[in-house]
Amino acid sequence: MATGISLLDALHSRMGWLSSRQKIVAENVANASTPGFKPHDLQAQDFGTLMAGGANADGQIGMMVTNAMHIQMQNPLPAGAREITTADSETTMDGNSVVLEEQMLKMSESRQQFEAAVGFYEKSLSMLRMAAKAPGK
Repeated sequence: MATGISLLDALHSRMGWLSSRQKIVAENVANASTPGFKPHDLQAQDFGTLMAGGANADGQIGMMVTNAMHIQMQNPLPAGAREITTADSETTMDGNSVVLEEQMLKMSESRQQFEAAVGFYEKSLSMLRMAAKAPGK
């Protein structure tokens, strides 16, 4: 969803990244007893890279298309996100290295950060609505 407002686009990208991370952590938990399974995570977002990598020639962040009639399918991972294999603190005898406590911490962090981003997004929209209202109403 490209709004043309950099702040809202950055928040939307962050929420997409957090949503994708939540899915990956859920997969890690689901495979906690699968022999040989190694947990995954998303590479942390770097704000500078996000802003520089997603900007077009005008410095705007938006969807790139080759033809105005074509809209590219959305990637399941947000722009710049890369799934990585993480080394948790312990490995069981069957080669599984998922530590449920660490996964629950990651899930909780993602939820808190997502809720903060949603709150900031809502406040930003509220300010835009207030600015668009006629004076005195």
